[in-house]
Amino acid sequence: MEYISVSQFAEKYGISERTARNYCATGKIEGAFITGKTWNIPAEATLPKRSKKKVSPLLAALREQKEAKMKGGIYHRIQIDLTYNSNHIEGSRLTKEQTRYIFETNTLGITTENTRIDDIIETVNHFRCIDYVIDHATDKITETHIKQLHLMLKTNTSDSRKSWFAVGDYKRLANAVGEEETARPEEVHRQMKSLLADYNTKKQITFDDLLDFHVQFERIHPFQDGNGRVGRLLLFWQCLQAGIVPFIITEDLRLFYYRGIQNWGKIDGYLRDTCLSAQDNFKALQGYYRIGY
Repeated sequence: MEYISVSQFAEKYGISERTARNYCATGKIEGAFITGKTWNIPAEATLPKRSKKKVSPLLAALREQKEAKMKGGIYHRIQIDLTYNSNHIEGSRLTKEQTRYIFETNTLGITTENTRIDDIIETVNHFRCIDYVIDHATDKITETHIKQLHLMLKTNTSDSRKSWFAVGDYKRLANAVGEEETARPEEVHRQMKSLLADYNTKKQITFDDLLDFHVQFERIHPFQDGNGRVGRLLLFWQCLQAGIVPFIITEDLRLFYYRGIQNWGKIDGYLRDTCLSAQDNFKALQGYYRIGY
């Protein structure tokens, strides 16, 4: 049998080495044994199962409606609204009605000469990403999860056919956001590991914690492309996980959202106020569907 070290196990599952050692010491990892002061963990070992966390009324409704393939509910609405707005921010030319039509019928409907195949593929892929987030919303977020979201989002796009574009993995070439430099490719893993370790050790997640994680993620810019959409999917995930009402950045908030990210750390109120406004809209949506928060 192949064995791995505590540090390898901790990195694999996005936990601290101290937590991994505690799992070993308390017998929660089957087959782990100690040699001297070193723990040996079976390579196929998984994280110990935890007692089921209480989920929010929103997450419960999303899971129920997703499983039932229910139309017209909040799951249906979020799939369309989050996918359309997040893709639109990144330049998708599909209309909201086209996005709705794709989700509801799995066909495109009326097209124009400006319709791009990648827009269609990424829309379908984004629906799958939201499902993944709903399914894993109570799981601790790891680098593996984040890479999986990117893989799902970019699969079968034109980018996936480029030899230098790492679909489902961190970027290989340096990139920038406008004139702002981002993490060098060789720095991404270390910075992402540090970002997740810091976030996952927090006992009580606040609204500002979510925003700070989002800004740091976008400033690292770990992927060649798709960072904005993956980042906003993670925000939705983190809200569901923490029991915080989610929010969707719509077209009328887009420029304020960009300004907020750029000024975070100097004038935090820009991004906070923008996202709180978006959250108010989502609260109204939950109210319409009579889902508490």
